Amino acid sequence: MLTVTIDGVKKEYEEGITYETIVKEYQANYDNTIALVSANGKIRELFKKVKKDCEVSFFTLGDSVGHKTYVRSAIMLLIKALRDVAGADKLEKAKVEFAIGPGYYCSIKGDLKIEDEFVRRVNHRMRELADADLPVVKKSYPIQDAIEIFRSQKMKDKEKLFRYRRSSYINVYCLDGYYDYYYGYMLPSTGYIKYFEVMAYEEGLMLLLPEQQAPNKLPVMEPREKLFRTLMKSDEWGRMMGIDTVGDLNDKICQGNISDMILVQEALQERRIGEIAKDIVSRGGVKFVMIAGPSSSGKTTFSHRLSIQLRTYGLTPHPIALDDYFVDREKTPKDENGQYNFECLEAIDIEKFNKDMTDLLAGKTVELPSFNFKTGLREYKGNFKTLGPEDVLVIEGIHGLNDATSYALPNECKYKIYISALTSINIDEHNRIPTTDGRLLRRMVRDARTRGSSAQRTIAMWSSVRKGEEEYIFPFQESADAMFNSVLIYELAVLKQYAEPLLFGIGKGEPEYYEAKRLLKFLEYFIGVSSDDLPKNSICREFVGGSCFHV
Repeated sequence: MLTVTIDGVKKEYEEGITYETIVKEYQANYDNTIALVSANGKIRELFKKVKKDCEVSFFTLGDSVGHKTYVRSAIMLLIKALRDVAGADKLEKAKVEFAIGPGYYCSIKGDLKIEDEFVRRVNHRMRELADADLPVVKKSYPIQDAIEIFRSQKMKDKEKLFRYRRSSYINVYCLDGYYDYYYGYMLPSTGYIKYFEVMAYEEGLMLLLPEQQAPNKLPVMEPREKLFRTLMKSDEWGRMMGIDTVGDLNDKICQGNISDMILVQEALQERRIGEIAKDIVSRGGVKFVMIAGPSSSGKTTFSHRLSIQLRTYGLTPHPIALDDYFVDREKTPKDENGQYNFECLEAIDIEKFNKDMTDLLAGKTVELPSFNFKTGLREYKGNFKTLGPEDVLVIEGIHGLNDATSYALPNECKYKIYISALTSINIDEHNRIPTTDGRLLRRMVRDARTRGSSAQRTIAMWSSVRKGEEEYIFPFQESADAMFNSVLIYELAVLKQYAEPLLFGIGKGEPEYYEAKRLLKFLEYFIGVSSDDLPKNSICREFVGGSCFHV
């Protein structure tokens, strides 16, 4: 017999019992479905067997790791259904490209048409598989055997990915005769996947799934046309460079083409920044360029590079940070936990900002503030500004797209830009890289370099940062006049060298250990690249250091 401790209570079970069997005893105590367990501090999938005495706790679909497990499992269900409906021979490629809110866009390639009847059959087949409660079987194969399995299924992307794996064995999942590889944990059977909908979207399919905060219902899919087009443009750049997946990137690195790849990627970004600058100038009368984006999206470097492009048109740009209009720290609103909420709009002195901006627009001379983050006070140090005919203010801050921020400014004087780090490379065709992972690694590296912050602190704060983004930034992104994707296709290979030592510094007993371990495993897919060849004005320099700008 084995002793399992749950919530401080010890119970005995037969050796070899699965965690899923134990979970069924406790499920009624939880509002959301239990997806995984932690056994002696290690995350275990539910189909695993208990082999020794342990202390167990649960992760539900309402937890981050549980929600990711649901998404991963639902994607496998979709790919299996697509193969069943279209036929494995006709389905040449099904790639999970990126997330649009609660939807996951999949491009489809093969001898088939994405029509209403086809979509109906895919939904029906997914529901059949879910209702059948088929087991998801996990087995570890020698790496060469795993490669042969995927070669037989024409999954060349996985062949290429595993060519660079250091481990001798690969975990492969099987669902009703269909084999696939997934980066992360999986649910034990299809019966756990209750909520989903597939719909036709542009040239492919959109898989709609529940969000983490409401895992028992499907949300409404809101179209985000500008975001979709920006993501598709990034994918187009990747295909043009011959880099679709991490395996492609590793190939380029090993072939010695990394310097050329960096220069081409940087040139593509510079061209896009130039296009935005040209649009600003062609509008005429723009005096306020409002730049907003989530944490670690590269807003500061972007604003500098945009300013340089504007100067080539004879304009004189002046950077302004909305952060300089923070209210004094003691006046900052607090969240439900009693912590200062620096993300909310009320943390900014909106009235003072609008007065200063309208005075500038009226031709008055204004002394602009700067915020002292050490003392928590706004200061005035003689930074006087007067707007001439060619002057334009480049204003950067998380609330830049919210019209409530600039309520007193005429709309015809404003040009709004949304910038984000929208990951444009996949691990393989069925394993996308969440945009938030790239931004978290960026912030981790930058905070360690500029603020002496540990990776543990950055990870601990991340959920609060993400909450602020969801509330104050993402709802306004479609109102932007232009969008810019700051991700560089090579950057994770560069960030790897900086992030890994920081992540290894998080101890096993810390709450952030699970996330650190997940990110370390993720970074193993990449061959590292030195930052030596990065241009001094690269957005990546904002995080790893060495920028020619003051960032």
